Amino acid sequence: MGKFKLDEIDHQILDMLIDNTRIPFTDIAKKLVISAGTVHVRVKKMEEAGIIQGSSLTLDYKKLGYSFIAYVGVFLNNTSQTKFVLERINEIPFVTVAHITTGKFNIFCKVRAKNTSHAKDIIFMLDDIEGIYRTETMISLEESINDKKRLMHSIFNEL
Repeated sequence: MGKFKLDEIDHQILDMLIDNTRIPFTDIAKKLVISAGTVHVRVKKMEEAGIIQGSSLTLDYKKLGYSFIAYVGVFLNNTSQTKFVLERINEIPFVTVAHITTGKFNIFCKVRAKNTSHAKDIIFMLDDIEGIYRTETMISLEESINDKKRLMHSIFNEL
């Protein structure tokens, strides 16, 4: 399949959906002065093209008691253990993101915890995984930028 072409209406639809994935198509249609059927068809086409892949829910982790964020760099004994280690990391629900990386670390993880004591327990869980010989942790003091729209608009400007 070739590169899917988005027009300005598609951009505006995506912009509204990024702000609120639960916005009714009728509300989008009213704001864009098009029919709800048009919104539905365009969203369906973007789903079929793989541009839209489901929708997500944003939680306020602070309100749920998980305000502590740490980033953990994982060093492996051997890179051939990457898949095995990632499968074990995936069993720890407090590790919310894991990337295979180049450079200093083999794997880089984002951890959400209740507090420093809880984070320590999670880091010890990581350290106990066979194949991990060491970890290095950085504590997040504040998430200053978390903006999906800036990248989206940059991509739109390239199209």
